[in-house]
Amino acid sequence: MRHRMDGRRFNRPGDQRKALYRTLIRSLLLQEHIQTTEAKAKEVQGMTERMITYGKKGTLHDRRIALTHLPDKDVVAKVFDDLSKRYAQRSGGYTRVLKLGPRTGDGARMAIVELV
Repeated sequence: MRHRMDGRRFNRPGDQRKALYRTLIRSLLLQEHIQTTEAKAKEVQGMTERMITYGKKGTLHDRRIALTHLPDKDVVAKVFDDLSKRYAQRSGGYTRVLKLGPRTGDGARMAIVELV
């Protein structure tokens, strides 16, 4: 039983799941919207908002924490320099998930994740 176990596993080992999250978060922060499955979108939404919150705090410690979660200096610089100023007056809710129809190949429920 999975009582009190949070997070989705996606039938992958932990390192592959972590790499999947990193690439999805990186793409979302660079392009500001991505299309993926609904489950992956919901899972990545909270992680992306946490990264933007680190950027809003703006300390060196938060930058180093962000680099451990997302080891791409260009993306972290964009979060700390651009996105933190854009969302300075907003206290959360930086992303939105828009549900689409099913994917034609396998019928998976698709969604778009975008920065507000």
